[in-house]
Amino acid sequence: MRYGEATVTVVDPRSYMTYQPFLPEAAAGSISPRHVVVPLRRVLPKAEVLTGRVTTIDQDRKVATIAPLVGEAYELPFDYLVIALGAVSRTFPIPGLAEQGIGMKGVEEAIGLRNHVLEQLDKADSTTDEEIRRKALTFVFVGGGFAGAETIGEVEDMARDAAKYYKTVSREDMRFILVDAADKILPEVGPKLGKYGKEHLESRGVEVYLSTSMDSCVDGHVVLKNGLEVDSNTIVWTAGVKPNPALARFGLPLGPRGHVDTAPTLQVKGTDYIWAAGDNAQVPDLVGRKAGNENAWCPPNAQHALRQAKVLGDNVISGMRGFPQKEYSHANKGAVAGLGVHKGVAMIVMGKFKIKLKGRLAWYMHRGYHGMAMPTWNRKIRIFADWTLGMFLKREVVSLGAIESPREEFYEAAKPAPAPAAQQEPKKTEAKAS
Repeated sequence: MRYGEATVTVVDPRSYMTYQPFLPEAAAGSISPRHVVVPLRRVLPKAEVLTGRVTTIDQDRKVATIAPLVGEAYELPFDYLVIALGAVSRTFPIPGLAEQGIGMKGVEEAIGLRNHVLEQLDKADSTTDEEIRRKALTFVFVGGGFAGAETIGEVEDMARDAAKYYKTVSREDMRFILVDAADKILPEVGPKLGKYGKEHLESRGVEVYLSTSMDSCVDGHVVLKNGLEVDSNTIVWTAGVKPNPALARFGLPLGPRGHVDTAPTLQVKGTDYIWAAGDNAQVPDLVGRKAGNENAWCPPNAQHALRQAKVLGDNVISGMRGFPQKEYSHANKGAVAGLGVHKGVAMIVMGKFKIKLKGRLAWYMHRGYHGMAMPTWNRKIRIFADWTLGMFLKREVVSLGAIESPREEFYEAAKPAPAPAAQQEPKKTEAKAS
């Protein structure tokens, strides 16, 4: 845009963007968590960044209501609107899930999972109670898509490395369980590579249960649909995503699953000044429809979201200047997944040909693709530096669980000490006359 032509305002409850494909590696300590997030104010110096939430949108008045971190809500007028709220974890009303489950949608959850897993090893090493040890060393992962398979692969790798430093804990003492309601894992890379991924995880001692689901996990007692019951302190939930539920309050046309319904131009249907893209948008897949699938929609992944964003940006400016809109069309280029250090699967689509890779080469493809897709050269360099150092230095296996309550130790030191028993006044008693 020309200088002074417009003001771009970004409203987000967090002041950073998270590159979610790297969360499993952040949870395993292969990448510093700080390097998988991008500070918005640094990379968007010409934009106005507001830390808060959009609570309502008045389309008639073209006004959004902003709820900041502190203070009263206020109205923000706009001429053009972009809806890009992304997705949240898709959950079900399973007893105990809200209290026991750990998600994998944010960097905070990745850090928490890493600290939690290492803390379980500390617990198991510090006790001789077999029941406590068994519960601490049992790890249950629900969901066998990219997030679930990659996370259990990376975390199992980390736990295997960490066990070398414990005298009473070994990998054989641990139990890793992967559960999915579908009949296969890693459906994004095709049935053959999905089967390889399952066999590979099983060769590392991971129990994989397909075509089943979790009935309950109250107090860590996990009950599966297939009858299996285990006690676990670690229940990781990666069973899919759903559009941000805040969309329901904006008065926008939504699809059957809650996505914003858009035209191929990424314009929200029925409007000429609102666009949507990414995981919260229902975007027609023109390539799939040309192939005969009339109900093809773009899947919610980074490959489409990154490319949709570029088309959306051009279309907003075209809308400002009265030019025609461009339709979004992108053919699938394949998929890559890492299952731990030197382990992975990859499917590369080149026209009519599909190249399928597995093992170390696929792992290199995974790291290369996502390393270059990471926004900003600052973060690219830091990510590749982490990987390079990891080739020569051992993985860090220290738990910083206290980071979740950093003031607790200071509070214990600063709170008033109770008076000694000798200085306490004796309790007064009353004698009753009979």
